[in-house]
This record gives sequence, C-alpha cells and structure tokens, in this order.
Amino acid sequence: MAEPTPRRNEPRLRPAPLLFEPAQAAADPEHFFDLESIDDPRALLSRATELTHAFRAATDRAVEFQAIAAAQLADPRRFDRLTTADIAERAEWTEDYAKKMVEFGRDLLRGGAEGLGSADPV
Repeated sequence: MAEPTPRRNEPRLRPAPLLFEPAQAAADPEHFFDLESIDDPRALLSRATELTHAFRAATDRAVEFQAIAAAQLADPRRFDRLTTADIAERAEWTEDYAKKMVEFGRDLLRGGAEGLGSADPV
C-alpha cells in the first residue's frame, strides 16, 4: 500500500460531493459517475477534475480516521489494546507505518492538528 504524501501546509479543499452510484450503474464497467455521457471535452475535464479533488479529499479524511482508530486501538489504557504489529496486519501496513499512524492519530486526538483534513502522518 502506498503511503500518503505530505500535505501539512496545503489549504483544505472543498471538493464536489461524492454521490453513490446506483448499483446497476456501478455494475457497468464503462460507467463512472456519468462521465461517459459528457460529450463536451471542457465539461468532461471540469467534472473529472472535480471528482479527482473529491476523491483526494475523501482519501485524506479516510487516512485521518484510520490514524485515529490506530491510536485508539494502541491506547495502553485499553484492556484489549493491540500492538503496532497487530494494527499493521489488520490494516495491511508495514509495522513502521503503523507506528507513524498511531502517532499521527494521537496528535489528531490531542488536537495537535487543526482539525481533520490538515495533517498527514508522513
């Protein structure tokens, strides 16, 4: 799994919302958020760019929530806490990356980052 790229000083984007596609449309491999129906290349570029930004923002948010969960699972106050090796195995990370994510999550939980969306573990 590729590690996220640093984004500590980048402003948070407000991307277009991601809407779930109906199961019938999602089952069609040629269908992707209705992009195939856009004939105008300018409109296609604009909408595809909006989706790119939305997916990036969604990925960043998901990584932050992964980090928070990792920090919570590694919390020594939990009777059922997990080791970083256990967390790495569950998340399909390296143990070194799991350690970084636990620390990143602890920073987020302490409020060390300016809210979700503003920090990255590497």
